[in-house]
Order: sequence, then C-alpha cells, then structure tokens
Amino acid sequence: MTSSATSRPEDENLGIGPNLAYGLQHVLTMYGGIIAVPLIIGQAAGLSSADVGLLIAASLFAGGLATLLQTLGIPFFGCRLPLVQGVSFAGVATMVAIIGSDGAGGLPVVFGAVIVASLVGLLITPLFSSIIKYFPPLVTGIVIVTIGLTLMPVTARWAMGGNSQAADFGSTANIGLAAFTLVTVLLLSKLGSASISRLSILLAIVIGTLVAWAFGMTDFSNVLNGPLVALPEVLHYGMPEFRIAAILSMLIVIIVTMVETSADILAVGEIIETKVDSKRLGNGLRADMISSALAPLFGSFTQSAFAQNVGLVAVTGVKSRYVVATAGMILVTLGLLPVMGRLVAAVPTAVLGGAGLVLFGTVAASGIRTLAQVDYRNNMNLIIVATSIGFGMIPIAAPSFYHHFPTWFETIFHSGISSAAIMAILLNLLFNHLRAGNSDQQSVFVAASDRILRSRDIRWLNEGDVFRDGKLFDCNGKEVPIVEADESHDHASPPRKKHFEQEH
Repeated sequence: MTSSATSRPEDENLGIGPNLAYGLQHVLTMYGGIIAVPLIIGQAAGLSSADVGLLIAASLFAGGLATLLQTLGIPFFGCRLPLVQGVSFAGVATMVAIIGSDGAGGLPVVFGAVIVASLVGLLITPLFSSIIKYFPPLVTGIVIVTIGLTLMPVTARWAMGGNSQAADFGSTANIGLAAFTLVTVLLLSKLGSASISRLSILLAIVIGTLVAWAFGMTDFSNVLNGPLVALPEVLHYGMPEFRIAAILSMLIVIIVTMVETSADILAVGEIIETKVDSKRLGNGLRADMISSALAPLFGSFTQSAFAQNVGLVAVTGVKSRYVVATAGMILVTLGLLPVMGRLVAAVPTAVLGGAGLVLFGTVAASGIRTLAQVDYRNNMNLIIVATSIGFGMIPIAAPSFYHHFPTWFETIFHSGISSAAIMAILLNLLFNHLRAGNSDQQSVFVAASDRILRSRDIRWLNEGDVFRDGKLFDCNGKEVPIVEADESHDHASPPRKKHFEQEH
C-alpha cells in the first residue's frame, strides 16, 4: 500500500510485499559484485574455502547494515536515498598489493589501513559535501553517462559466463542464455502490467535460472551443503595492524570512493527527481565512511554505493528508499544464513549479464537525458562533455593504460567514473567559472542552434524594420507589437502586428 502523503518521491512506502519483491531484485542485481571482492582478496591471501566463505558472509552482512544506515538514516549519517551499499571495487588492487607476500598475514594490515583511512575520510567529509555547487547538470550528466558505459564490460563478462578461466567462457550457450534473459526482460516490460513491468528484471532472472537448470547449466545440489546459520565473528582474522605505507595507499582509495559515492548520490537524486543539497551529500558520505571504518571488525572492506543499482532505480522507476532498505535486510539475512547465499549464488552469471545490459544501458541513457538540459550555445560545454567522457573511457578501453604511472596516480585514474568526474569538474571550473581569457569567438566544437524563420513571418516585415534588444521597431522607430504564435492567426492579424514563432 502506498503512503497517502509523501513529501519526497523516495519517502513513498509501497508495503511489505512490493518492498520484498523489489528489494530482492536489487540484491540479485548486485550480488555478483558484492561477493567478487572478498573472493579476490581471499584468494590473494591464500585463505581456505571456509575462510573465503566467512569473508563473503561478512561482506553481505556489512553491506546490508551499511544499506540500512544509508537509506533509513540517523542524525548526521545517511542520505536517505535508494542507494544499495556494498564492498567497493576501488580498493581491490591496493588491498592485493598490501597483502603482497604476507599471504593471510596481510589481512590484518589491510583491515587496519581501511579503518584509519575511513576515519580520515570521515573528517574531510565537509570538504567534499561543499563541492556540490560544482556539480551542475553538465557534470552530473557526464558522470551518469560514464557510470553506465563503464559497467558495460562488466555485463559483457557476465554474459560470457563470468569466469574467464572456465572452459565455457564466451560459449554460445552462455551468450544465448544471456540473450534469452534480455529478450524476457523486454517482453515482460512491453506485454506485462505495470507491476510485472517493474519486476521484469527479477522475473527474467528467475525464468532464466529455471531455463538454465533445465539445460543443465546450473546446479542447486550444493545449496544444502554447509551450515544453515552462521553469526559473523568479530576479529576472526586477528587484531588490525596499522602501517603508515598501507594507510597512505588506502587513503587514496578512500578519496576515490568518496568521489564515486558523491557521483552516485547526485546521480540517483537526478534520476528520482529529488533535491540533493550539500547537507544531504555530507550525510551520505559520512554513512559511507563510518560503515567502511566498522566493516573490518566483521571481516569486510570499504563500503560504497553500487552503481548497477542506480540503473535498476532508473529502469524500474521505483524510487522508494524503503525498497532498498528491504534489500539491506535481505543482505543482512544472507550474511547470517549462508544457505540463502548459496541459493542466490546458484543463479548463472550469464543470466545476470542479460539483465545487466538493460540496467547499465539505462544508466547511460539517463545521463544523456540530463545532458540534453545543458545549453551548448556559444560556450565550451560540448567539448567539456566530449573530453570528460573520452577521458573516462580510457581505462575501460585500455585497462593497462596507467600501468607505468605512479601507484597513487593509477589508483585514482584506473576508475573510469572517477576519471570522468575529475575531468568534468576541472573543465567546468576552467571554462564556466574561471572565465578570464575565454574567447568571444569559441572554437569549432561549439554547437550553435540552427536559425529558422518562418516564411509567413518574413511576409509581415517592412522596409526599414529593425530588431533591437528583443524588440521590433519600424523605420520610424515605433515599436511593433510581437505576440505569441498561439495568440495570432494569419487571416485576422492587423497589418502591422508581427506574430513570430520560435522553433527549437
């Protein structure tokens, strides 16, 4: 049931049933991403499969708590927007480097670095929240487009099977399953009712999984193998260790995470058409930082908003933060009930790939819609868009582009989202805020609007008519009235009344 009166679109409460259904849809969308980081870190640390399982459970549990904090909020913490939180990909390379040759012994160092760097991030949150004035539609549009485009390689790998080492990676069976899921999403969106259309992603994933099971492409036999319930163990891997070099490396990751989270908060605000001011942005960043600082106590890592779920909000049109809060509760449950985690893990990655194409493409399309609001006449906005998006695509098109740069530089710019955001902010400052030196005659990249004048308007002009300061004057300097097009008619207009129409 919908709330009778809601002041903001995100405050709408749809009721228990829809919240559970749409919340599960969010979990399925980001499940592969949230378990990927603990899998990679656990393998790098040489952990046993049981300990890797604990890392995954801890990440689900911590992500669920962080999501609840972000969506429901408490004073000073949580932006109260439909944002799903989970382990950030931004720190994977840095954490693997910190572990280095120490193996499992490096995990306490990683946890210590995450805790200290996150607390530093908490202190500098006011600085980040104050930059919201530098995020006009020009910048937010660029960031939203880049979020969608940078996720495309992810959905392509999912569609191919997810594991590049597997024998069937990129097989026609995997890609065919992804295509079937995509077609199912489209058909449900076109032919279904409003409720079915909004649940098209979830229903397509369920249908795709059942088809995969029928063809022997997924296996549910391991769902009941292992414990049914497991409480998260505090400091299971030992007390955190604090080393200066590791903390400094992780601090760069935290700054990148804050840039990406700022972009995600502004993006989802744009998509659901709600106001995001500096206070709200600051609350969201503080929730991110405190969640990241506490996550290592349970055996998890830095937390941030998941961009793929921004796409789900855009494609379904479900703006309620209570839906995402329900997703947070499901994540906490998955962290406490490993059996549920194993059930969700049985969903074939190729199925997620088919659904991801719609989700991530919708993010990019939302960014294009935002950029359509930008004025490109007699300014450098077009070249700002072109340069920023191109810069953001570099690490996607060539992942090794920055390998020979200093580690701190690579950490910042290996993310297409942070690359595009930084470039867009800097170029917007350079051309639109620091106007000194700007040329009156802009470059060939400036998009000028076509000049269109209707022939019936020209017929009303007389010799000596002059258009000056937005007004029309005749040869004697007398002003000629100009009326809107819908107020005038060719057959009834007086001889000297002009009725110009504007075309865009």
